[in-house]
Amino acid sequence: MSSVKIMAMMWLVAAALGVSASKSITHIKTKTNTENKGFAVVELFTSEGCSSCPPADAVIAKIEKESTDKPVYILAFHVDYWNRLGWKDVFSSADYSHRQNQYANWLHLQSVYTPQVVVNGHTEFVGSEEGTLRNTIKTNLEKTPAANLMLSDIKTDGGKVSVQYHTQGNTSNDVLLLAVIEKHAQSNVQRGENSGRTLSHVQIVRAFTSTPVKSDNGDASITLPKGFDAKGFELIAFLQNPANGEISGAAKAEF
Repeated sequence: MSSVKIMAMMWLVAAALGVSASKSITHIKTKTNTENKGFAVVELFTSEGCSSCPPADAVIAKIEKESTDKPVYILAFHVDYWNRLGWKDVFSSADYSHRQNQYANWLHLQSVYTPQVVVNGHTEFVGSEEGTLRNTIKTNLEKTPAANLMLSDIKTDGGKVSVQYHTQGNTSNDVLLLAVIEKHAQSNVQRGENSGRTLSHVQIVRAFTSTPVKSDNGDASITLPKGFDAKGFELIAFLQNPANGEISGAAKAEF
């Protein structure tokens, strides 16, 4: 084939694609993720006053590091009922203890304990059981989610962050839960069961709020914690049925 015919064919292809023949055409490979169709919301209930909790914190830190490219959403709730034993966990809150008690009701447990992990609102076990956690995450990533959640238009102003959410699927009975997460922190524990230890934490819940889902699109806001620094925090959101604790969708965003 002559060079003239070749050039003519190139011009015809370029015109059909809507680009100039003087520019190169780049073919982009799109990787379809067929393995991780679902998601995993991993909630750890922990405390600096509990000597059994640091191993669970370490497991969570390992999973968090390995899951940066997966739909795995980790939240560490520091409960406050260990504070009475001599060391007040600076990250603890009675609200987080209340949330753990909600799970005890939802999952028909006789009592609460630390460290405890709950995945997607329906599976619970001891937080330091790394193999169980990995298997549970894998199982949930392979499930088709009941709903999809997307976040947009995130703004911080006057000590608050506002966000627009968009849902798809059956969310009529759900609430939207927003969590402001501090990615990393350390504490020098001076009393209690972990006295003298320097404890490292990841994915610490520093603020948490609930908003009813009234339509497929809506707005929500949450107050930012003291010491907020956009570089060291992220926002996690998920949809949960308040009647049984089932989580149907999740998303996260950087500030």
